[in-house]
Amino acid sequence: MKVLVINCGSSSLKYQVLDMTNEVLMCKGLVERIGMDGSVITHEKIGQDKFKLETPMKDHKDAIGIVLDAIQDPDHGVVKDMSEIGAVGHRVVHAGEKFAYSVLITDEVIKALEECIDLAPLHNPPNLLGIAACQDLMPNTPMVGVFDTAFHQTMPPESYIYAIPYEYYEKHGIRRYGFHGTSHKYVAERASDILNVNLDDLKIITCHLGNGASVSAIKRGKCIDTSMGFTPLEGLVMGTRSGDIDPAIVTYIREKENLEQGEANEILNKKSGVLGISGVSSDFRDLEAAAEEGNERAQLALKVFAHKVRFYIGAYIAEMNGVDAIVFTAGVGENDIGMRDIICNDLGNLGIKLDLVKNKVRGKETIISRDDSRVKILLIPTNEELMIARDTFNIVKEL
Repeated sequence: MKVLVINCGSSSLKYQVLDMTNEVLMCKGLVERIGMDGSVITHEKIGQDKFKLETPMKDHKDAIGIVLDAIQDPDHGVVKDMSEIGAVGHRVVHAGEKFAYSVLITDEVIKALEECIDLAPLHNPPNLLGIAACQDLMPNTPMVGVFDTAFHQTMPPESYIYAIPYEYYEKHGIRRYGFHGTSHKYVAERASDILNVNLDDLKIITCHLGNGASVSAIKRGKCIDTSMGFTPLEGLVMGTRSGDIDPAIVTYIREKENLEQGEANEILNKKSGVLGISGVSSDFRDLEAAAEEGNERAQLALKVFAHKVRFYIGAYIAEMNGVDAIVFTAGVGENDIGMRDIICNDLGNLGIKLDLVKNKVRGKETIISRDDSRVKILLIPTNEELMIARDTFNIVKEL
């Protein structure tokens, strides 16, 4: 079966086609500037050069139509017609408490996701637009929803309930949800395969470190805690997000800076994190270059980021009463040799020993811990699209 994976943003769309007979990626692409001047698709059939086409796309339905044309194109496509696509897997950011697993999309599922829009106003609407567009253009093709929040639904109440009046949870659903769930699930399963140990027998800490970043505690295959919360703002220091702060800071800044409604939220989400500390950039490559040149605020930003990752690693070791493996993934986790070194430095008493030679690698699936390290340290490039395709295939093959 061939599966089309769709990941819709407000004005962009990423896609892949995978042959699930052997989990081979056939093509991938990116559509940008949907609904704007200069709409463009960049399409790549694996083994060929990228193909770029600028063409008007007034909405997501137009964009999906262009994608379907690209994957059927005689020169650049991978299928002769859409009957070869057995299913479509959609990334959906937020499913609240409604879904703990990926599900076949029905009218009832759509209604449930619409009810979650208040929880993810920037993400769920475009996700739903992508689903609607595919349903219009491929009415007979089964669709599956794969949710960023689903993997974290196994957390116990003590991990997800906030110490605010309980009625706010009951009335408004205010609780920890967690995000990056598809990535955390994928790398945990890969760690199990690489170590040749059943996932049910492992305690794993997964570190998804990119411009957005989160850490999860996975015990016997179940997520029991994660650093992101009600929104992706909580937890680690990130590229532009503050992560954990004293909540009183919000009202204090608003009063001192005479901020309008919403401005504090804008500051915490888009002007904080390592960008806010350094004043240089949210890109860790820029930070490291500045730090090497002696920029003290860039150096501080990198130290603060590493400190917070170590903080969560230590907390989750305590919460799980030990750890068997730590996994680094996503842009920074996969590629930043120096940051992995800083994070793992001086954790030897916890059985965590990084091999400095093995660590000199980027974007490659490998074990980077010392042979005498009690805890295995792994670098595993994430593959959320493959995880979405797997879930989609496993659901649709039973139909």
